[in-house]
This record gives sequence, C-alpha cells and structure tokens, in this order.
Amino acid sequence: MKIVITGANGQLGSELQDLFNEKSNYECFFLDRNKLPLHQTMLIQDILEKYQPDLIIHGGAYTAVDLAESETELADKINHLAAEQIAAYCALHGTKLIAISTDYVFDGHSSVALKEDAPVAPINTYGLTKLKGEQAIQMLCPEAIIIRTSWIYSTYGKNFVKTMIRLMSERDEIGVINDQIGSPTYARDLAAAILVIIASDKWLGGVYHYSNEGEISWYDFAVAIKENNGLTCIINPIPSVAYPTPAARPSFSLLDKSKIKATFDIKIPDWKASLVDMLTQYNTTNS
Repeated sequence: MKIVITGANGQLGSELQDLFNEKSNYECFFLDRNKLPLHQTMLIQDILEKYQPDLIIHGGAYTAVDLAESETELADKINHLAAEQIAAYCALHGTKLIAISTDYVFDGHSSVALKEDAPVAPINTYGLTKLKGEQAIQMLCPEAIIIRTSWIYSTYGKNFVKTMIRLMSERDEIGVINDQIGSPTYARDLAAAILVIIASDKWLGGVYHYSNEGEISWYDFAVAIKENNGLTCIINPIPSVAYPTPAARPSFSLLDKSKIKATFDIKIPDWKASLVDMLTQYNTTNS
C-alpha cells in the first residue's frame, strides 16, 4: 500500500513516521510544506499525482489559532481549500482518505461529552476553516474518515506540555486556565489508532472523535506535568477572562470516543498514562 502523509513535520506526522518506520508492508511518502505547499492549492492535485497513493493521511494544517484571526485568507487556504483539493483528488482516483480535524468546530457550550453529530458552531477562525475543510471533504469524498482530536501534544513540535516544562523551569509561579475543559491527546496514541484503522478489514467513512480518556482542565494538565517532572513552580488556577487571546477558545470540548472504539476496536489510554509515556521519552531524549 502506498500512503501519502501530509504535515510530515508536525506532531502527528512525526509520530506517524516513527510508527511507519517499524512497518515493512507500507510504502510511505511524508510530505512537508516544501514538498506539498498546502497554500498553493492549484498545485496539490498535480503533486499528489506523482505519488499515486492508495491512501492519504491528511494531517497538514494551519494551527496558529490566534494568528489565524489576522491571517484569515491563509488559514482558509490551508485548512479548507487544500482539504477540498485533496478530497477531489481522492474522489477522482478512488484513493482512501483519513483527515484530521479539531474540537474547535464546537462552540464550547455543551456540558456532556460531544458526539460526532453534536451541533457545530466554531467561535474562532481556525475552527471555522477546519469545519469548512470537513464539509468539503464530506461533499466530495463521503467515504473519507475524518478524525476530530483535541489538545494534541508530543515529544515533537511546540505544544502545551513542552511550554509548561519550560515555564515551570524558568519561573517560581505561573497562572494556568482552569475553566476550559476537555482531554489531551498524545499524538503517538492517535498515530497508533490510525494504524489500527488502516490495518482493519473495515472501512466505514464518516466523522470520528479521538482523544485520550479522562476529563480535565488545562490547570489540571499543568499540575500533572509539574508532579510527573518533579518541578516546584507554584501553579495558580485562573479564569479565561484573566488571560485574553485574539481567538476565543471553547470552554468545553470533551469528545465522546465511543464510536471510534466500537467501530475499529480501538483501545484508548487514559491521559495520565499517556502523559507519563510522553514525559519519559522526552526526558530521556533531553537528559
């Protein structure tokens, strides 16, 4: 099977590279922004044609949530119009597609874990462009699998875990938001789940949700990072209003994962166990 992976240098793309390197039955092409410039949408189908993949894992995205508020056109090109071109290629060539989306398609007003058919209503530009990408994929390539995920982190790239480790090492005291609720996703776990789907004898298109198990705030996450890394920094819980950002964030984005677990028999680790796994790897690499 020939597989193209977009967003090769991102957190998920990097974890997929590690896992696919252990597999000999796939021919993988990892395309970064130089090999596949997603903002140059008219080039996308011609570039994909060179590889003639059986499957595309579309993880590439514009993920600078706050910057998207001022770079609306660029965010839309990468998150919406590029996804549209990839879906069009897949529809034309009978190529399977797994595309990664986000919990930011929701407005954060729910009080129960969000199922795939929950009403969508993005409250920032990033979420809107990702939703438009989802809709384009569903219209052009209804057999595609779309996986919404949340609060992604990894030993690779920039993310909350690594930022917290740096700040807690530099400062005696920090404030972390305690009124935004969800669950983090270790990118390596998501990558492993994608491999399970690919190896499965099932292919059921549609939207699925994936994050690690558990329900926490960013403050809870920061406390766990501190405790697992033996740091002494004081962490103060603060409300979102005390830390204004250009882009609004949903206050509740906990994802219901029952569909992906039942459909593909995927086992999802608890967020605490996955954080320990990530920190162990990160600290070993950076010691």
